Amino acid sequence: MIYNLNLGIGWASSGVEYAQIYRAKIFRSLKVPAKFIFMDMFPKDNIQHMTENIGFLDEEVEWLYTFFTDCRISPVTFTLKQLEQTFPTENFRFSRDGMKAKYDFPDCDVYHTVYLTDETGNRVHRVEIVANGKLIRKDYYTYCRIYSEYYAPLEHKAHLYQRRFYREDGTVCYEEIIDGDRVMYRFPDRILYSKEELIGYMISRLKLTKEDVVIIDRSKTIASAVLRLAQPAKVGNVIHAEHFNETMTNEDTILWNNHYEYPFSQSERIDFFVTATEEQKKLLAEQMIKYKNRKPKIAAIPVGSLAELKYPDNGRKPHSLITASRLAAEKHVDWIIDAVIQARAVIGDLTLDIFGKGAYEEELKKQIAEKNASEYIHLCGQQDLTEVYKNYEAYISGSMSEGFGLTLMEAAGSGLPIIGFDVRYGNQAFIDNEENGYLLKVQTDDGPREKTECLCRAIVKLFTEAPLERFHEHAYKKAGQYLTTEVEKKWENLLQELREC
Repeated sequence: MIYNLNLGIGWASSGVEYAQIYRAKIFRSLKVPAKFIFMDMFPKDNIQHMTENIGFLDEEVEWLYTFFTDCRISPVTFTLKQLEQTFPTENFRFSRDGMKAKYDFPDCDVYHTVYLTDETGNRVHRVEIVANGKLIRKDYYTYCRIYSEYYAPLEHKAHLYQRRFYREDGTVCYEEIIDGDRVMYRFPDRILYSKEELIGYMISRLKLTKEDVVIIDRSKTIASAVLRLAQPAKVGNVIHAEHFNETMTNEDTILWNNHYEYPFSQSERIDFFVTATEEQKKLLAEQMIKYKNRKPKIAAIPVGSLAELKYPDNGRKPHSLITASRLAAEKHVDWIIDAVIQARAVIGDLTLDIFGKGAYEEELKKQIAEKNASEYIHLCGQQDLTEVYKNYEAYISGSMSEGFGLTLMEAAGSGLPIIGFDVRYGNQAFIDNEENGYLLKVQTDDGPREKTECLCRAIVKLFTEAPLERFHEHAYKKAGQYLTTEVEKKWENLLQELREC
């Protein structure tokens, strides 16, 4: 079994989660059994809805908090009728407004607020119980009640002090006692005094053997317990981003990315590292020798793959750009918007479609509206883009750091030339300058205005000077090495090497 360890997942997942789903599909194809274990608490959502949304199968997913129970990962199927059967009395009033319903119990000054999974159905995700005007409990459901939270008034607010996690039959499996940032977990036969100990207990319960592999995708709060308890399994760490701070590194010292500092410091206890590109593998290997006097096993395996190359059915929309990412400040979609607005003065029918969700969405919406660009710049939300890229003429990125860039790979797989800054690692891996796009060189002290102008010039050059058909052909050639069959071979080879160690 291959166990893949992560922290969270969301509706607008990061590249780490998308890398995991690509890996899950490869392991399925190789018929290698795999589990993806998530460690974060998800009080507002059912984890199954988010994992299914990105493409995981229920049987592939484990959640730390239900791992110890017999409750399966499941969509929400618990109904209002089932909830009513748990009430101690039939004297209640029911009302509903969309995804929220309410039960009033006039005999005891209690009401239940019910949060449903959709506007018209009757499936219950969460119930908040208020007594005498005070929140006292929240119950969470999938096909049964999986856990409850208990609250008490503190400084005029509802204070969470306990969680109980249930078995399918409704009995308590264990409890989490909460005191601010401190937690304690009480099982019938033991008490654990931190979340790290809970993770360690989970690792020990996996009963790992030398045939198993543990892959750490996010090491925070995870790596220490894994390295203490995972033997005799093989342990690996996937590097998803830039692994060091270049400005704080010199000939004598290196500042590692804090997500990887602990695994690097314990590199003698890690059987392998995985980088997404050959360039990062080479650089990391050189740095480990120079700063750690170590030669760890490092494999370069793309974190994504392409089932096939995609070709347009009815031609590409002229002068059309696409970008896709989490809508976060560090993706610099605002620079792209300003660059397109400037370039449209030269290319009158230029368009930009922006795909993705994130915290920066409202800012971008405001920017587009204020600059009267909504006619040709569109926020298109989160979508499956498999059959979408091929309809555009080019892809553009404003990011100044890409560990790999899944969207770059997907764009290249649809033959799109790419415009992006000359930064490690993704842009350099997918863009051959002047052959399938432009790698834009900027100075470290260049500000947003200079970077926007640089993007603008590249857009104009692409659509007025570049041999687009040749650029499309080179993009397809570049994408060929990322076909799933090629990436499967890399994983197959690594797993075989681990078995032979």
